[in-house]
This record gives sequence, C-alpha cells and structure tokens, in this order.
Amino acid sequence: MEGCSFCRIVAGELPAARVYEDEKVMAFLDHRPLFFGHTLVIPRQHVPTLAELPGDLLAPLFGLVQRLARAIPLALEAEGTFIGINNRVSQSIPHLHIHVVPRRRGDGLRGFFWPRRRYPSETAMEETAARLRAALQHV
Repeated sequence: MEGCSFCRIVAGELPAARVYEDEKVMAFLDHRPLFFGHTLVIPRQHVPTLAELPGDLLAPLFGLVQRLARAIPLALEAEGTFIGINNRVSQSIPHLHIHVVPRRRGDGLRGFFWPRRRYPSETAMEETAARLRAALQHV
C-alpha cells in the first residue's frame, strides 16, 4: 500500500535489519526497540489488523512468531519473550505487526502497560462472556 512504511521495507525501498523473509512473511528488528533483539513480524501483503488477516497467512505468520520465540532466547541469552500486537489503538503503522521482545528477569518491563481491574461481580463476568460467545457466532 502506498505510503505504508512496512510495505516500503518489503519492497526494498526502506532499509531494515532483516532477520527472516520468505514469500509470505518477514521479520526485522524494530528501529526503536524495547530491548536489543526486539523483532517485528509482518505479512508481506498489506494487512491492516489481525482481524483482516487472510486465513492462509495465519500459520506462516504465527509460525514465524513461534520460531522467533524459540530463537531469541538462544541467540541473545534471554530468559523468555513478550509477544504483543496492537490493532488500531496504539498501532503506530497500520500494517499488522507482531512484536517479539526478549525478556529477562528484572529488565524493568512491568507486565502489561495498562491498568488492570476485577469484574464488579461474577454476574458481570458471565454476562461479558455470554456477549463474546454470541458475537463469535457471527464472525
């Protein structure tokens, strides 16, 4: 897509420290990493969000994420990884990208970046679950 930075990386118009690429997916280092080794995994095809990802790209995309989740600890002596996706809100580039971030105990990253809260009641929790079950029948 014209103007998309990630599409321009795929096309070779913008530089990137490429980690992996094949005909469907690509991985490259984030230019402003949380920690060194922070990698972005994208479909080569322009897809704005996870909800819009064609089914035939699901396995290649998440297969690469899984491989990187194994490789990053080996390559960088990390203790684990954080995997994250933003869909529209906080998505800096409107091209689906999955963050695979090296993690170490005491690295300063504090779990999720937003406040967490409890449901006001078990009833409210079950009502929310019921709404999601109903919506799943339509998507």
